[in-house]
Amino acid sequence: MALAAGLPLPAIAQWKPIRIGLLTVKTGPLAQGGIQMEQGTNLFLKDANGMMAGRKVELIVGDTGGNPAGAKTKAQELIERDNVDLIFGPLAAFELLAISDYVAGKKVPILSLAAAEDMTQRKPNPYFVRASATAAQAMQPLGDYAAKELKYKTAMTITEDFAFGYEQMGGFQRVFEDEGGRVLKKLWPPIVTPDYTPYLVQLGGVDVIVEGFAGSNPLKFLKQYKDAGLKLPLLGGETAGDDALLKSFGDEAIGMITASPYAADLDTPSNKKFVAGMVRDYENLPGLYAAGLYISGMVAAAALEQTGGNTEDKDALIKALRAVSLTDTPRGPFHFDRFGNVVGNIYIRRCERKDGKLVNTTIKTYDGISQFWTYDEKWFLAQPVYSRDYPSLKS
Repeated sequence: MALAAGLPLPAIAQWKPIRIGLLTVKTGPLAQGGIQMEQGTNLFLKDANGMMAGRKVELIVGDTGGNPAGAKTKAQELIERDNVDLIFGPLAAFELLAISDYVAGKKVPILSLAAAEDMTQRKPNPYFVRASATAAQAMQPLGDYAAKELKYKTAMTITEDFAFGYEQMGGFQRVFEDEGGRVLKKLWPPIVTPDYTPYLVQLGGVDVIVEGFAGSNPLKFLKQYKDAGLKLPLLGGETAGDDALLKSFGDEAIGMITASPYAADLDTPSNKKFVAGMVRDYENLPGLYAAGLYISGMVAAAALEQTGGNTEDKDALIKALRAVSLTDTPRGPFHFDRFGNVVGNIYIRRCERKDGKLVNTTIKTYDGISQFWTYDEKWFLAQPVYSRDYPSLKS
């Protein structure tokens, strides 16, 4: 029989570790982010002395290989062999979609930064919590900023040919066009593209290029963009100018404006501690991938305090997870909507060189942004999910 939330645990449960399974990716173009996910998780556990709600925490890491089949295999191992209480991760939307039904059927809560929109929209997973953002959640404010403050009228978009890319650019396009702009072309290179030349030669005749590459692909794209002699201004999504990549960029990144739910320069006690810990332990500024997992740890810890450390009653645990509301975190204050998706700040950053180093400087904060932007929730959910062809080009 499940224990009631908040009641004292029997002695056997008090000494039994809380088992967290981390689904991440350590090979391929997304490995850059996957490694940071593990770093962020480890730093949180170090800061928490390896404890949550008075119980020790055991972390079990599964490498998905960055593909749906690998994600499902590792999720099954974590649940059926390792008996995990919670799953952190995975990274990519296509990985999350591959495991969603299985994990929900096992009633294991997932805390993921994978941005698949419909996990918290048209096909919600009742055991899912996302403290980062949907794919479009940062891009919708970026579309607003591009039209209203940068006064751009025309744009082209380019990003990987998979769900995260479609949903990013769909969010940007909808808001940008609602504010009077126009997207003239959308380009979709495969996720493994060694040479972007066939796409770069198509860029031109607009006010701005909007890119949403993830993992290590932003480094490759920006270098080839510069080498091709392109001068058009660049806007980017949360992964395009990730803070952890900045030490690997050159001057080609200067001036790029990106939107993200995390900003390394956020001046709060929690973020200062987080940044200092990442620099100390990993000799690099943290980005969204590391911050997202550190914050997921904070959410899990806060929920477990409310359940008295009880992980047996899964319905009580997911209820406590979704009820978490925090004021001081590395991303600022946030809470969750009824679907388990975060409502929090989105930061517009400009890449600059300061004291010889590239940094993202926050130039505007959009406070308390929902996954639905300013749209009516009922109307939004009646529309198709953002896809390769939706919204369609007006031309």
